[in-house]
Amino acid sequence: MLSMEEVFDPLRKKYVALTPEENVRQQFIRYLNEKRLWPLHMMASETEISIGEVKLRCDIVCYGKDLCPKMIVECKRPTVKISSRTFEQIWNYALILKVEYIVATNGMQTFACRYDGEKKQYVFISDIPAYAEEKKEETMTGGNDIFLKDKIFKVISETAAEHGVRAFVIGGFVRDCFLQRPRNDIDVVVEGSGIEIAQAVGEKVRSKVSVFRNFGTAMLKHNGVEIEFVGARKESYNRNSRKPIVEDGTLEDDQKRRDFTVNALAFSLQKEDYGNLVDPFGGVADLQKGLLRTPLDPDITYSDDPLRMIRAIRFATQLNFTIVPESIESIKRNRKRLEILSRERIAEEMNKILLAPKPSIGLNLLLQTGLLDEFLPQLSALQGVETMEGRGHKENFAHTLQVLDNVAEQSDNLWLRWAALLHDIGKPATKRYESGAGWTFHGHEVVGAKMVPGIFKQLKMPLNEKMKYVQKLVALHLRPIALVEDAVTDSAVRRLLFDAGDDIDDLMILCNADITSKNEAKVRRLKSNFQMVRQKLVEVEEKDAIRNFKNPITGELVMEYYGIEPCNLIGQIKDYVKEAILDGTIENNFEQAFELMKAKGAELGLKHIKT
Repeated sequence: MLSMEEVFDPLRKKYVALTPEENVRQQFIRYLNEKRLWPLHMMASETEISIGEVKLRCDIVCYGKDLCPKMIVECKRPTVKISSRTFEQIWNYALILKVEYIVATNGMQTFACRYDGEKKQYVFISDIPAYAEEKKEETMTGGNDIFLKDKIFKVISETAAEHGVRAFVIGGFVRDCFLQRPRNDIDVVVEGSGIEIAQAVGEKVRSKVSVFRNFGTAMLKHNGVEIEFVGARKESYNRNSRKPIVEDGTLEDDQKRRDFTVNALAFSLQKEDYGNLVDPFGGVADLQKGLLRTPLDPDITYSDDPLRMIRAIRFATQLNFTIVPESIESIKRNRKRLEILSRERIAEEMNKILLAPKPSIGLNLLLQTGLLDEFLPQLSALQGVETMEGRGHKENFAHTLQVLDNVAEQSDNLWLRWAALLHDIGKPATKRYESGAGWTFHGHEVVGAKMVPGIFKQLKMPLNEKMKYVQKLVALHLRPIALVEDAVTDSAVRRLLFDAGDDIDDLMILCNADITSKNEAKVRRLKSNFQMVRQKLVEVEEKDAIRNFKNPITGELVMEYYGIEPCNLIGQIKDYVKEAILDGTIENNFEQAFELMKAKGAELGLKHIKT
């Protein structure tokens, strides 16, 4: 077994004096900071893995010239001895993460090992390999060329050099490299003409280039990835518009105009410092801490382009980051600036918030900052609890967000999530207090369904089948719950299947998500009964085929059989047959339906006309 001294002596002698009383993790972090080799990514710092009795905290730290991943595993229970078996399990975990070097300690024991590619296992080492030499640049950190291995980056680099300009990869691609998120598009900023470089690159890689001269941008697709080119610029804004006045600028100017520090990161594509990170605003540090802050004064950033306020909340929701307090206060101060935005852009950001793993984070922030009042006040109206005669009602905004999160765990269907968000939107308008009975919201599903088209129109969202789908689910969201609380009859199930049609499965997801209560026994009872309803739906559907119900009796058949022209009698006969099938009086087949049609026709005084 290696002692702590044996592991860290090479570091002490070769690079930096380490204070003996510091623990292993602190020593590594201190070394990285002093050598300006900051950790590029900490995997959800505070992530715990349990191996038997031992709980371990794992941080992935990238550093050194080749930026190969290293892992520090620090035991959070220093009195527990780390066994060989425990280490095998740590190694298996590290293998999944493609970790090359491991240093582990529990405060008493320390081990160091590296992955042996030939043996395909971890072996103990007595020395830590040499690290990168200290960089002279004060504002750049190199070695990120591991993220730029695709040949397209070299092509862009060479093309920019040929044209005598500098080019950088900037924004979301760089951010997501450090966050280890999928990277589906690349933004390239050029200190010169982005369109010119894009066209030259397009010729080299034989890709079609789309040019948007009004915006000074060009885009091409290469190996399924969209690459957008833009000239570095500085911007100024007219207070009544979010469209900027643009001037040519430098990389620094371009980074200043970015919305957040984590989106202002750039990789150099110049041959002399290829892959160097340009991080003037501490974006990497903010990534590590999970913070969202603006490069400049937030009042300037948000007032210039108010959409950035909703984008801040969207990023906080998607990345589970924290918006710094000064930004939160600035958003509150500037919320009225949303009036200059198009509703379509707001709806686009709302959709991205709703598609996040836990959309309630964003909705709570929208409410907290006052932004929700500016574009969706109907939802804000759900907030609060009113009390009469000592009796209060459920806090409907919090309940709505719980339902939304519940649905998000089950489905990534955007419009089902909209239905969850709006399912109780009619409650404020229907809220009544009845002495002795308490608070009621009778008919809120009907009122809510009527509100859906207005809300979609208000946000300039599609008024097509997507809106009708949301409207239908809002209108029907109480029906399965009513079945849970009442007797589950075949007739009621048939009618639910008929009304919901192909959307029955989504409706059941919404209704199951809607079962929320602080009374755990009540929730267990309702969810148990809900499973009975699901089973009944399957049984009735298999027997009666109601989901895609088509009336066996058509209007053409009635007119031909009785020799009549179009009239209301035809509708009466068809409805009579439909109701009989849904009530279970007859089966859903042509023979029984035809006999019932003849009986109803006779009752209405109609006679068969032979042809």
